[in-house]
Amino acid sequence: MPRPTAPRPPRQTDGPRAPFAVYVEGARDGEILRGWARRLSPPLSRSLGSVLVILGGRRPERARSHLDALREDHPGARGLCVLDRDAAAARVEERDGLEAFSWRRGHIESYLLVPAAIRRAARFDRGQEARLDRLLRQHVPDGADEGELARFDAKRLLGPTGPISRQLGRRLQAGRIARAMRAEELHPEVQGLLGRLGEGLGFTLGGPEVTIRARR
Repeated sequence: MPRPTAPRPPRQTDGPRAPFAVYVEGARDGEILRGWARRLSPPLSRSLGSVLVILGGRRPERARSHLDALREDHPGARGLCVLDRDAAAARVEERDGLEAFSWRRGHIESYLLVPAAIRRAARFDRGQEARLDRLLRQHVPDGADEGELARFDAKRLLGPTGPISRQLGRRLQAGRIARAMRAEELHPEVQGLLGRLGEGLGFTLGGPEVTIRARR
């Protein structure tokens, strides 16, 4: 697979913009998105944190209601609903400024399956690192194609009651894994979504570049 690239540092455009809301199913989804955005640019992550709206489970219809209310005062308001593939089956009605995005792999956690990033996020001592490595080799798909990863339940694997957390006796934190990922470890689908979020928040994104630094 080609080495993934990442967009250049975002630059805030001038002038007022209509509100832009980002709808996610749960708080953990928002934390993961912010962790990825922080890796690319802290200003993008901070801006994203102020526009996240938690839907509370598989309830994408709430995004439509929220945006309709927002547009009563701000007719140009727009929103993007970010959903796991199973939740997207509820079909968000894309109209009046609302767009929908669903993960091809099924769950947002599926894009955290980077053993090196999981190791960095865990911050275990040497003895625990060996145990974690053994569990990662046992449970994380190695060399799987996108079709296999789309069927893999990464949400359960990385969850607080998943086999890795259970056998380690310590909870893995999805948001910390996202923050530990390097720009070149971000899947192209993640990069594409962050580009859409940046544009919605008024950032101008440059062309592809592997190393990303926040503009001073």
